[in-house]
Amino acid sequence: MTVVDTNVLAYLYLLYLPGIYTQAAESLLARDPQWAAPVLWRSEFRNILAGYMRRKALTFEQAYQVQREAESLLAGSEFEVDSMAVLELVRSSDCTAYDCEFIALALQLKTKLVTMDAKLLQAFPEQAVSLAAGPGSR
Repeated sequence: MTVVDTNVLAYLYLLYLPGIYTQAAESLLARDPQWAAPVLWRSEFRNILAGYMRRKALTFEQAYQVQREAESLLAGSEFEVDSMAVLELVRSSDCTAYDCEFIALALQLKTKLVTMDAKLLQAFPEQAVSLAAGPGSR
């Protein structure tokens, strides 16, 4: 099981708007199809989709379909995280509480967080690995 942050999900699902990390997200899913995330991912992902809709890069129907596909991928692998654990991570870093939820979940599940967030990668090198690092990074 791999914890992924919301942007990794966006790289995977916004295929008709492929970005530089789309292929890396697809490769990660092929290597480890069991992804996990804190429940917070839903709100963050909807916010990304809202931006695409506002820029007219996605229709409402496309955005809703992408949201449903992502929810399907993470079905049964969405977790609540302990507030104390999140706040302890915030206290020991310069990262947001939102971002620390993903690290807290990786610690809870005894796995790694895959991300492209430079702050998380720097603050938590034992728990966070770069999506761009490729297959040998885990």
